[in-house]
Amino acid sequence: MRAVSLHRDVIVVTSALLHLNCVAVRAPAQDAADAEETLLIDSPVLPEELELLPSLLEQAGFAAPSGLLATHGDWDHLLGPLAFPGTPLGAPESTVERLAADPGAAQRALRAFDEELYLRRGRPLSLGSPQGLPVPGRCEIGRGELELHATAGHTADGMAVLVPWAGVLLAGDYLSSIEIPTLGDGGDAAQYMATLERLRPELERVEHVVAGHGPVLERERALGVLEEDLVYLRGLLEEGERAELPPARRSREQRRLHAQNVGLRASPRS
Repeated sequence: MRAVSLHRDVIVVTSALLHLNCVAVRAPAQDAADAEETLLIDSPVLPEELELLPSLLEQAGFAAPSGLLATHGDWDHLLGPLAFPGTPLGAPESTVERLAADPGAAQRALRAFDEELYLRRGRPLSLGSPQGLPVPGRCEIGRGELELHATAGHTADGMAVLVPWAGVLLAGDYLSSIEIPTLGDGGDAAQYMATLERLRPELERVEHVVAGHGPVLERERALGVLEEDLVYLRGLLEEGERAELPPARRSREQRRLHAQNVGLRASPRS
């Protein structure tokens, strides 16, 4: 696990597996008497990383989170309650609906992951009753506000989170420089392209972009990834299997994900 500060109020914690990013955001201080509220967005994945997360935030001078946020309903973004049991979990209304439609899906996926890698956890994952957040919308944190922007295409649910005073965009599973766009639960290539176009003007407002998986990107590199992803998705829609993968994302694993995208593109959708 690696932790990097992007701003006095933003720390990115990167898991040793899946290059999964978890972000702690602290409320902007208006004066010395302000309480420094913290929100934790998404999660690392390994048991020992989750166990160390409270002490890592404490050492960085961040208060224990008063709330957890998930950018979408994929299991690997929902593990915050394992580090901070009892802390309220918030997610887009679309994600809350997804979780309610398939109870236990995240737990089953986590169990399959742990069994494959022989991992053991100290407690089962309990999501409680997640609070649905209107998206697009805003989420208060101390005297500041996070901006919530709707995302769809990777899955049918989700949001990106903009931290305006820090110039940081948390993109969920979009704008990764190490993974091609993937179509997951309810994913759709055309909706994915629409999400990228909605995120384009937000990129002009930030200095850093944190994808769900992959290194933190500066604005210009993130804009380049956005253009590469649009080209790939157009190719996927028009050429299917023959679509060209983005430069630097043509490994065997990325070709496997491309084949998966092609299969989903060809499948009838309800």
